[in-house]
Amino acid sequence: MKRLRYIGDTAKSLPRVRLKPDVHRCIHAVLWLLVVLQVVAANRPPRFLIDGRSEIVIRLKEGSETPVGSLIYRLRGIDPDGDALRFGIREQVGSDILRIEAISSNEANIYLVKELDREVRDEYSFVLTLTDGHLGEGNFITQSFLLLVEDVNDNEPVFKPYPSAITVKEDAPPGVLFTVEATDLDEGAYGQVLYNLQELDGDIDNFAIQTVNGKGVIRLTSRLDYERKSLYQLRVLAVDRANQGRVNTGTAAVLVKVQDVEDQPPEFVVASPVTRISEDAPVGTSVLQVRAIDGDRGINNRISYSIISGGEEHFDIDSSSGTVYTVSPLDREDPNNSNGAYILEILATEESHMVSPLPSATTEVTVIVTDVNDEKPRFRSLKYVGEIIENAQQNTPITFLQDGVPEVFDYDQGKNGTFELYLVGDNGVFDVTPFKGINEASFLIRVNNPMYLDYEKVTVMNFSIVAKEIVSKDPKMSVVPIMVHIKDENDNFPEFTESLYTVSIPENCVVGTTVAWVQAFDQDSDNYGTRGIRYTSLGGSIAHLLFLNPISGVITVKEAGVDSFDRELVSRHYLTVEARDDQGKGNRNTVQLIINIDDVNDNAPMFLANKYEARLLENEKEFENPLILEARDIDLNGTKNSHIEYSIVGGDYKHNFSIDPNLGIITPVGGLDFEQIPGDNSNIRPVHLTVRARDFGTPSLSSTVPVTIYVQDVNDHAPLFTQMIYKRSIPEDMPGGTSVLEVKARDGDGSSPNNRVVYRIQRGASDKFVIDSRTGLISVANGSSLDPDRTDPKTTKYTLTVVGIDGGIGDQQLSAAVIVNITIVDVNNKPPILLEPGVVHVMENTQVGTTIYRAQAHDLDEQPVLRFALDKTASYAKNEDGVPVSAAEYDYLSIWDLNTVDGTLRVVRLLDREKVEIIKLTITVEDMAAIDGGPLQTASATLTIMVEDENDNNPKFRKPFYKTSITENSKNGMHIDTVIADDADKNRTMTYFLEGSEDLLNLVHMESTTGELVVASKIDHETHSWLNLTVKAVDSGHPPRYAVVDLVIQVLDENDNNPIFEMSPFEYRIKEDVEPGTTVANIIARDADSGEYGKVTYLLDRVSTQGKFLINADTGALKVSDWLDRETQSSYNLVVEAWDNYQFGYLSGESRNAFKQIIVQIEDVNDNPPILNLPSECTTITEFHNHREAIVSVSATDADDNNTPNGRVQFHLVAGKGHDLFRFEQVGGDANTGRLFAKQSLKDRFGNYTLIVEARDLGVPANVMRGELHLCVTDYNDHAPIFVHPPQNVTVKVPENATIGTTVLEIHAIDADIGPNGAVRYRLRQDAQGSWRAFTMHATSGALRTARSLDRDKQTTYQLRIEAYDLGLPTPLSSDLDLTVYVQNVDNYRPRFPYKHIHLNITENVKGYSTYLPSVIERDEIDRGDEPVLPVCYYIVEGNDDAVFDVDRNTHRLTSKSLDREQKTQYLLTVLATEDCLAKPVYDENLHGISTLKVHVLVNDVNDNSPRFVSKIFTGGVTTEADFGIEFMHVKAIDIDEGMNAKITYYLIGDVKETLTEGLENLAVSPFLVAVDTGAVSLNFDPQKGMKGYFDFKVLANDTDGLEDVAHVFIYLLREDQRVRFVLRAHPSEIRDKVNTFREQLARVTNSVVNIDDLRVHENKDGSVDNTKTDLYLHLVNGEDHSVLEVDQVLKLVDKNIEQLDELFKEFNVLDTQPAEYQPLTADTLSSNQTVYWLVWTTLFLAILLVLVVMMCLSQRADFVRKLKAATAAAYSSPTPGESDMTIRSSGGRVPNTNKHSTKGSNPIWLHAYENDWYKSDDQLSHSERDSLDENAVDQDMSNEKPYFITTAAFPSIQSEGNAQPNQTNYDFYQQLEQMKNAKNMETTEL
Repeated sequence: MKRLRYIGDTAKSLPRVRLKPDVHRCIHAVLWLLVVLQVVAANRPPRFLIDGRSEIVIRLKEGSETPVGSLIYRLRGIDPDGDALRFGIREQVGSDILRIEAISSNEANIYLVKELDREVRDEYSFVLTLTDGHLGEGNFITQSFLLLVEDVNDNEPVFKPYPSAITVKEDAPPGVLFTVEATDLDEGAYGQVLYNLQELDGDIDNFAIQTVNGKGVIRLTSRLDYERKSLYQLRVLAVDRANQGRVNTGTAAVLVKVQDVEDQPPEFVVASPVTRISEDAPVGTSVLQVRAIDGDRGINNRISYSIISGGEEHFDIDSSSGTVYTVSPLDREDPNNSNGAYILEILATEESHMVSPLPSATTEVTVIVTDVNDEKPRFRSLKYVGEIIENAQQNTPITFLQDGVPEVFDYDQGKNGTFELYLVGDNGVFDVTPFKGINEASFLIRVNNPMYLDYEKVTVMNFSIVAKEIVSKDPKMSVVPIMVHIKDENDNFPEFTESLYTVSIPENCVVGTTVAWVQAFDQDSDNYGTRGIRYTSLGGSIAHLLFLNPISGVITVKEAGVDSFDRELVSRHYLTVEARDDQGKGNRNTVQLIINIDDVNDNAPMFLANKYEARLLENEKEFENPLILEARDIDLNGTKNSHIEYSIVGGDYKHNFSIDPNLGIITPVGGLDFEQIPGDNSNIRPVHLTVRARDFGTPSLSSTVPVTIYVQDVNDHAPLFTQMIYKRSIPEDMPGGTSVLEVKARDGDGSSPNNRVVYRIQRGASDKFVIDSRTGLISVANGSSLDPDRTDPKTTKYTLTVVGIDGGIGDQQLSAAVIVNITIVDVNNKPPILLEPGVVHVMENTQVGTTIYRAQAHDLDEQPVLRFALDKTASYAKNEDGVPVSAAEYDYLSIWDLNTVDGTLRVVRLLDREKVEIIKLTITVEDMAAIDGGPLQTASATLTIMVEDENDNNPKFRKPFYKTSITENSKNGMHIDTVIADDADKNRTMTYFLEGSEDLLNLVHMESTTGELVVASKIDHETHSWLNLTVKAVDSGHPPRYAVVDLVIQVLDENDNNPIFEMSPFEYRIKEDVEPGTTVANIIARDADSGEYGKVTYLLDRVSTQGKFLINADTGALKVSDWLDRETQSSYNLVVEAWDNYQFGYLSGESRNAFKQIIVQIEDVNDNPPILNLPSECTTITEFHNHREAIVSVSATDADDNNTPNGRVQFHLVAGKGHDLFRFEQVGGDANTGRLFAKQSLKDRFGNYTLIVEARDLGVPANVMRGELHLCVTDYNDHAPIFVHPPQNVTVKVPENATIGTTVLEIHAIDADIGPNGAVRYRLRQDAQGSWRAFTMHATSGALRTARSLDRDKQTTYQLRIEAYDLGLPTPLSSDLDLTVYVQNVDNYRPRFPYKHIHLNITENVKGYSTYLPSVIERDEIDRGDEPVLPVCYYIVEGNDDAVFDVDRNTHRLTSKSLDREQKTQYLLTVLATEDCLAKPVYDENLHGISTLKVHVLVNDVNDNSPRFVSKIFTGGVTTEADFGIEFMHVKAIDIDEGMNAKITYYLIGDVKETLTEGLENLAVSPFLVAVDTGAVSLNFDPQKGMKGYFDFKVLANDTDGLEDVAHVFIYLLREDQRVRFVLRAHPSEIRDKVNTFREQLARVTNSVVNIDDLRVHENKDGSVDNTKTDLYLHLVNGEDHSVLEVDQVLKLVDKNIEQLDELFKEFNVLDTQPAEYQPLTADTLSSNQTVYWLVWTTLFLAILLVLVVMMCLSQRADFVRKLKAATAAAYSSPTPGESDMTIRSSGGRVPNTNKHSTKGSNPIWLHAYENDWYKSDDQLSHSERDSLDENAVDQDMSNEKPYFITTAAFPSIQSEGNAQPNQTNYDFYQQLEQMKNAKNMETTEL
């Protein structure tokens, strides 16, 4: 039936014909016959419809995710016969979970009947069946069906057995306590468990848990304190890693008990923190007393006291009572103390017999030394020297010189350190500030009376400064002298000697000419006066050409000969000269300089043209046109300088021409011969002259101009052949087209075509020869034969007559003739014939010189010369195995000698059959008498030589000798070795014999046929350590031949003795600072065995040494291998191993050993510096931190003994940014802890500080450690990494031939956090299938690379899960990315991509984006050939103009630079795949299009732009008559991102501030609401009359990623009568976009806040609407007190500023300003306005529709009138023969076709055309308003018209049936439009 339908479809396209009834019946019969054949055809099997897949694969989630009864798949089938189909499933294990239900004849549904559980079974493989009922019983069509069960998170982690309680000593070091493990039956992330730790009281600072290999390792992170807490209740949480949905948790409880130890130091109970003592107290005075008790419970040991720091040189303490007393005099002002205070650190030591070192504690007490008046004020300098300028203003400070420090100090306390400052001897000219100071003060000496500071009167002043204490009793004082120098000041200006300088110079002045001399004077002295004047600047038009001497003021010419000195251009120049004193740096003055230019004769005459040209015929005496030259001189007219004379001064033919000296007219002296003028073959040859024009000035100046005269040739010479006759002999076999000879004729004319000769054969060629008309080359005619035997009659000579004709025209053409004789010579051209040689048998070693064959050949030529040769390239040989033998292996060609004359073949070398058995020699014969240059006359044949064998080779063993070994006591029959001999002859059967002494032959046995040697009897190493035998091999030839070989057998010894250690000490002691390499002990062991079995090797157990010791493997010397540290480990228990036969038997288990244990004790030395325990992260504080509170506590540990000074640490700040702002205080009672304080308030000192902290122990010498302490604001880790490339579940393709390390793609994830919290790292998750093993992941770059070779035949796809995690603390966050890697096949055929277009999405701002382009498709494997696979390289050939993309041609990795979506949103790249990897090919679409890929790159947006409010301040107003909930204003923000990144939400943040409000006291809610999506501000209360005030609040605009902006909103509550209405002449739609401009300018002019309330169509007083006007409602607010202005105030402001508002009102067409009428602002108002708009536009539409209907009726009436008149109009025909009747010409009226054509479309009733009058002139336009058809008028005057045409080609529907000319049927209408060159607007013809 398909075939019938196809025939039917084809018939539709054929021409319709009318068939007879009989034909119809025949067709019906044929159709029924085809139907019957289809019915009776055999049944065809059905098939499944699965879209070309080989297997049906579906994935279902387990459990309730896929409920029982779910439809999981729909089966479809097709039967070619249309039979009903039955679907089924084959019975097998697990098939009961499915049910198949038919829903139609070819469809069935598969339902789930049992719940799935992945943990029970994760995969089901079924076989589906299909039958149409006609396949036979039990026969089905089968289809595999794979059901994969996907995991859901339905199992909780379950803990394995674990300890419920543990006991830990409080001094236990940090380390692992115990391990728990929980398992989760789920897979993937659902089955991966992470562990968290909790404590009942939240106290988990001492514990931590870490997930290691699926187990939870619980660690003790810091030491416990029994006194603080003795019991911890820990809870371990096991949480699976589900990244979405349900998260399951398991719990385990563990009780940690703390065991107490004696570890508490003493505690101070009495310690006065501050004590005062007078600085004059005598030695021995008691200061204070401290007391401490034992800190442990139940123990009260005796306490001893000592001072360890802070004032040991002044104080001491009684060790028993704790009393502190002085031991030396005190001085509060001593700079070594801290401002009169001593901080004593007192150590209390417990005298314990149980603990070592002894427990101790420290405390700090402060001793303040009170002051007595024992210091006097002191100045920092003994004298002061300063300076001050004259006329300095009052309060100007003097400048101190000579390193004077203006400071005074008295470090006594209170009034004792307070002093006053005053001057003595200055006469009131100066004063000092400050006049009083405390302890220390800096002072200034300022001018008090500037009248006395006159440099001309006094230059130096001397006085003194006094510092005196203010105490009344015995005040102390200091006096210091001061010297002040008065400096002069520059206060006079330079004055020039002349107010104006005028000079003159000639215009041809030279360099160095003096132009002018200017001078200036200054009344000041020294450099401020005349001595310091410098002339600094010269300005003006020619200043750059002059040089101004800066000292003398002389101006000279610097550059000459330029246009600036040309009087004809500028005759006068104006310049400005500047002078400055103080050597050019002080006061300045200027003067004007005028330079007049004197004229000189400096202009030469100039011709009006650059060159002159003329034409002159050969032999003529007149030019075709007169040749006149003209020159002009711009010098003054009427003088000799401008008088010009002409002359010819140059040219080879200057004597052939003359020139008029005054008029410049050139004429020929006589006629010129063209051939005498050199030149090319053109008919024009130039004659060059040089004409000079000179003036009569002094000196005389001149200029020249080139004149070119073109002489034209005439034909006056006939051609002339170079020979009188031409002869040539040629061979008979010369082919057609071969050149014979060349005739040559010369023409004496000098140009073409006069001298161009054309050649013709006039007679005698007999069609055998032709001649080239241009070159005269005679050649054999193509297709002709010169063989005399083939010509009739036989011809051996041809006589040709050749004519040469020149290129003259008409009668001027000339010619000549010549005879050519050609003789034909016979040649030898027949090849010889060689007889077939056959096969020859030759015995190897045949005697040299034996002849084995003779070649025979003959030649049909009369005198052949035949020579024989061997063709070495065509000959070959094979050995007995049929393998070809090359000449390099065996030179079988040199064995033979072939006589080149008689063809005999002789043996010249012995034959060796073992190397070659069959030789194929190719013999060639050549006729040496053949013609030279012709084809070789040769013949060839192959001779086969069979070489027969001869027994001529001895057997040969495969080894020159045999050497082996065997262990003693080996069993009989044990294999020892096998000897094998080979024979090159065919007699290869070998017999082996063993020869030697009788006793040795009894020990072994050899098999005679195989050569195998075995043990025959017991072999003893001690009896026979070596067995020396001989083996003989005999072949089977006649006569037989043999060979012998030596056999040596070594008998090996067995190892049966253990090593034994010699007696040595068990324990050794060394110091921890011994250098590596120090010998600890020498260990010796001995072994009774010999050789390797007796050689002892020493080893150390690596676990016990911990890398600190090594032993010499040969000598047993035990040495230190690394630096020791007693604090890490105080002793080592070493295990020494002694092994024999270690080198050869250790790995095979054939070594014997012994062990010895050694203990090494490490003795301590003081070698450990303090270890600073500083916070690793920044410590956060605010700038308002109280400087009296500690910022952070730091501690240090010292591995040395903490009970000695070596283990006690103090802290100091030594460097770092801002270290002077902070200080350390030691914590009392804990010598190794310090607290950091700020010295002062940190307000306005925010930032990040890096402090260098020094920890110094108290040992001698002290050990110091420094570290950095960071103070800053830290981030909280609350964002997990987000993958930005590639997307989730993406499939990446990689070729299977990718090498190890090939980058598959680069993963990129971002983290919104900063610092370590935002640092992203990558790793591969392990999966059950092991796909992760095939790849590696770079932790930082995210590059996924191959880790092993990929094999597509083994695995096609890899399912990977990539984890991106950050480095945040305390818990890193992570995200997973599922990725599929598809392995592509690779072939070696023409590259072709699997699809022509791919689309890439690249996120903007991503740096270093890369991806791999798809590989080309592979051909089926069965089509592969043996050709090598070539690499395919990729190139970008189009679309990369801005070079932002790059593709690696080998790896096919496409990379891009950082893209910006806001600049360009998409790219289209053309990538070419080619096997040419050497150079980038030139792209041709037609040639390379099949191997190209179009890459469409779409730049994805990222949220990199935050919203921005259009204004930072929004103002608005609402009246008290407004309804509740009304939206009265909008806030708007713009985000230039796109999509969801640009989605903005608005929020009201903070409280709404009410100002000057009344009537709103009881308002309990926010008065305004902001719409989240639109930013509309609406009322949230019902305003009442009498309410007033204004509100302000902040609005936040937030995008989807949290980027934000804030704006301030001010809303004023006003009455309705406070609004003003502006009436504008424009529709609201025209005003709405620029209303903000109106508001801003009005606000600027009125200095008020202007708020727009409404914008609506103008409403007249009678209530009607005027669409041409707009009512703009607004109100004004006072910007100072925020009060709303009344209407009369607004109108007054407008009137007051009407001039400034005039331009604004004109721009917006403001018609009136008036109070707004009362109209409540309600929601109904807005809807009513919309109704008004709708009614207005509906009315307008109906009116326009009515007008169109009326116009259509009138148009139809005119058409029918035209139809009536067209029926009676006279025929219109073209007056021009051949012109189409379709041509319409525009005349005085419109004259279209009338009734000339009868088809629809060609008559004007159907064809409506209007004239394109825009291209016509005025006289062509129609002046009559009536159509010409109305009067049937025809104007046939077309003399001045430009017609336009309507042709059948332009309108194919118009068919001409009348007298239309056939040549117009294809006329293109648009060809006529090209004639309209002045067209400005093309209009189209309507149909």
